[in-house]
Amino acid sequence: MSLFSAKGLIKNFHSLRATDNVSIDVNPNEVHALIGPNGAGKSTLVNLISGLLPVDAGTITLDGRNITGLKAHERVHAGLSRCFQVTNLFKDISVMDNLRLAVQAHDGNNFKVFGIRNNERLLNDKARELGAKVGLESDEVLNSIAGSLPHGAQRQLDIALALAANPKVLLLDEPMAGMGQDESARVVEMIKGLRQHMAILLIEHDMEAVFQLADRISVLVYGKVITTGTVDQIRNDPKVQEVYLGSETSHG
Repeated sequence: MSLFSAKGLIKNFHSLRATDNVSIDVNPNEVHALIGPNGAGKSTLVNLISGLLPVDAGTITLDGRNITGLKAHERVHAGLSRCFQVTNLFKDISVMDNLRLAVQAHDGNNFKVFGIRNNERLLNDKARELGAKVGLESDEVLNSIAGSLPHGAQRQLDIALALAANPKVLLLDEPMAGMGQDESARVVEMIKGLRQHMAILLIEHDMEAVFQLADRISVLVYGKVITTGTVDQIRNDPKVQEVYLGSETSHG
């Protein structure tokens, strides 16, 4: 049974149908990638799933619960966390302080029963544990100002902040955007580790990363899912080659 399911999602902007009866599901501990050319409707779909846009029709369920009518923050509490294309950090404070704030925001009630000293130690331990999940565990990095980090490390921190909510499903919106080869490779390894603890819906243009990570891939074109399949099925699908992969591989 699917952990996450979107069925028949429709979104219209005046006369434009941005998502046209889109259905997609994610199984436990699965990486399900969503790919498609620019203008395919991926951003609209992500906003529908995360609750930033209301659906015109269709349903969204998470772990058997209908979350279609929930606001974005309510979906986070239900177990759906999202990382945006643009990092969402407090760039003028340290990495450690970013992690502390994230832990407090999602686990605040647990700190009220402790004394100040124990509270601080527990908070620091949880913040470090969160950083370690994404490869940001050294004191040098933790004490760095978040905005001074390389782009790849900022993305890793952004994912850590989403993980603070202990999601059942993590929605990653182009996590490799703007990265070099080495940075992308680090994020790929990080995602491989995260999948042991949660399901991941991955929206990504880096097809090398998609083919390394995905259990299944859905292809979105002009607001419709034209096919869903395994890596081999998608890689060898003539229709997908025609509308997307051919143009992607030609750009390197």
